[in-house]
Amino acid sequence: MLLSNRVALLTGGAGRLGRVIAATLQREGASVAIVDKDGQAAKAVAGELGGKGKPAVTAICGDVSDAGEVSRMVGEAAANLGQIDILVNCAAIVPSRLVVDVEVEEWDRVFAINVRGTMLMCQAMARDWIANGVKGAIVNLSSGAGQSARAGGAHYSGSKAALNMLTEVLAIELGPHAIRVNALAPGLILDDVVTEESDAHHPYINLMLRGTPLGRTGAPEDIAEAVAFLASERSSWTTGSIISITGGSHCGRTHMPPTEDLF
Repeated sequence: MLLSNRVALLTGGAGRLGRVIAATLQREGASVAIVDKDGQAAKAVAGELGGKGKPAVTAICGDVSDAGEVSRMVGEAAANLGQIDILVNCAAIVPSRLVVDVEVEEWDRVFAINVRGTMLMCQAMARDWIANGVKGAIVNLSSGAGQSARAGGAHYSGSKAALNMLTEVLAIELGPHAIRVNALAPGLILDDVVTEESDAHHPYINLMLRGTPLGRTGAPEDIAEAVAFLASERSSWTTGSIISITGGSHCGRTHMPPTEDLF
C-alpha cells in the first residue's frame, strides 16, 4: 500500500470527488479525516468507509474559508487520528456566470472558498509540520479551467489560476522543510463516464468529447489515484507541479483537423 500508517486530512471530503478520494486514501492505508461544510454528508461518507480492520476515518464539519474554523478542524483531526502528514484540498464551489451578470457576493465567495480556504488549510498544516519536523505532502485540486478560459468562468477559472500559483509559491517556501506541494488539474469529470456524443447530453459534454484525444470523460477514480500517488513517497522528488489529468483535452485545439490543404 502507498500510504500505510499515514494520516490524511481531506477537505470537501463528502463531495463527488472527495468521497472517492477518501476511499482511495483509505484503501492505500491512510487514516482519513473527512472535512466538509455539510456535516451530515461527511458522517455518511465516514460511515460507509468505517469498519473493523480498516484504517480509521473521522468526520469533521466546518468552513475552510474561516480561519478560526480551520484551526479547530485541524486540531480535531489530529486529536482523533494522530499527527496529520497529508493534506488534500478538494473543497470548492463551481458556479458559472457571465461577468456582466455576476454579483460581488458570488465573486467573493468563490475566491473565499477556492483560494482563501486552500491557503488557510495549507498555512495551518505548514505551521504544524514545521514546528514538529513533519515531512508532509499537500495535494491541491485545481482544474483545467485554471489554464483555459471559457465563458461564464471568470471567477471559477480565476480562482483556480490563483490556486496554481499558490501551489508553486508554497512549493518554494516549504521545500526547505521537506514539505511537498502539488496540484491536479482535472478535465471534465462525471460520475458516469461518457464515451459517445448524444443529443441527450449537454452540448458542453459533446464538445469536450470532440476535444479529448482519449475519447471519454474522466471519472472520480482517475483523480483519486493521482492524489494517492502525489501524497506518497513514490513522488518524493515531485513538488510545485500542476498535473493535467484531462484525457488530453488540455493539449490545445485537439478537435481541429490537419491543415495541409488550408493554404
